Amino acid sequence: MTKSEWQAIFEAKELFGLGDRATLGEIKRSYRNKCKQYHPDLVGSDKEKGNMMRKLTRAYDVLLRHYDQFRIPLVPTDSDMLEPEDWWMDRFGQDPLWGKKKS
Repeated sequence: MTKSEWQAIFEAKELFGLGDRATLGEIKRSYRNKCKQYHPDLVGSDKEKGNMMRKLTRAYDVLLRHYDQFRIPLVPTDSDMLEPEDWWMDRFGQDPLWGKKKS
């Protein structure tokens, strides 16, 4: 994962008030509670609250995608913070065919 993907996960965790080891149930419960606060059908047609609903939905999507793919805590390790090219070199840098950096 790239730094920007981890940044999106951190922002989503903060938005929902989740801990580092949030379960799927906690993610869903937090999303539902936030939606009750900001859903336009429940609070009126305030444009700011509509924007917040889009932000909540994107954050929920990020967290679910991360959870479904990895089933790991929402905390990166040092190797998770590598940029794509550095990640590739870390794993395949010794290979004579694939280990060449782009110039």
